[in-house]
Formats: sequence, structure tokens, C-alpha cells
Amino acid sequence: MRVSKSLTPLSLSALLAVGLGVACSKPKPAPAPAPAPAPAPVAAPAPAPAPAGPTAEELAQQRRDAEMKQYAADKAAALKNIHFDFDKSDIMESDRPTLQGIADFMKKYSDVKIQVAGNCDERGTNEYNLALGNRRAAAALDYLKGLGVDESRVSTISYGKEKPLCSDSNEACWSQNRRDEFTATTEHVAQ
Repeated sequence: MRVSKSLTPLSLSALLAVGLGVACSKPKPAPAPAPAPAPAPVAAPAPAPAPAGPTAEELAQQRRDAEMKQYAADKAAALKNIHFDFDKSDIMESDRPTLQGIADFMKKYSDVKIQVAGNCDERGTNEYNLALGNRRAAAALDYLKGLGVDESRVSTISYGKEKPLCSDSNEACWSQNRRDEFTATTEHVAQ
């Protein structure tokens, strides 16, 4: 078989078309670089837990604390001394508001009991002053009963001249010693 060295116009055209196609073809673009991976999502910090409200027991304790603070303030405001004229056991007009305050305090705090201590100045015998101190304490008790305070919640005692507030021997000092003192003997208990 013999191979012809001449190219037919058809084969020449085909060869030329293939060569031109290869020569004129655009190179394939390099693949675009892969986009940088998105940063891993950072988990948002968990919100701080809402502060837990006080427990029922804490609320009850706060209420009791507030009640006892109020009681202490009421007690300090109410339990004031009253005073007497020389050798007298009559309640003075100026001391009636004090006794009204004590009665109001006793009504507000029905679990409280008080003691009324009658005191005298240094003049007179021990026996006389003890008896006068008893009359002064009894006068305060009677006045409180008249304001609605239950007698079982009030005790009385006389110290005569044994517990002076002032030890000078003059009228200014003696007038301070002629007094009834009121103290709580049973304290209020917060519920």
C-alpha cells in the first residue's frame, strides 16, 4: 500500500482547522481560589443568669428584721419617764401624752409587758419613799388601765430613793429623781 505524500484539500482544511482551534483557543482560566473559610461563629457568651430573687425564707427574715427595727424605734419613743411634784403621786397634765403614747405602744404590741418603777428624791425615810414610789407606780398603772391597757401586762415596783438619776442636793436634781420609769419586761417577738 502506498501512502500518498500529497494532502488532499479536504484533509488539509481539517488539519488547518484543528491547528487553528488549538492555537486560538484561550487557556482555561485557573480555578478561582477557594474563598477563605468564614471564621467559625463565636458563640455569644451565655447571658449572665438573672439574679435569683430572695427565697421565701429570706423575705420572711427581711420582714421580721424590719418589724423588729420598727419595734425598737417605737419602744424608744414610747417608754419615757414621767415626773411628780414633791411628795405627790398625782399624774401631771404634762405627762398625760407620754402615758397615752405608752398605751398606744402596748396596744400595737400586744405581746409586750412592762414594768413601772416608782422613784423618789432623797428626802424622807426609806420606808416613806418606798410607799410613795408604790403610789406613783400605781397611779401610772391606773391611768394606763383607763386608756385600755390590760392590768395583767403591767407590773409595778418601788425603788424609793435607791436609784437616783442625779445625786446633787437641789431642787433641779430632786425633780429628776421623782419619776416613774417604764421598761419592757417581755419583748415583742416578730412573727
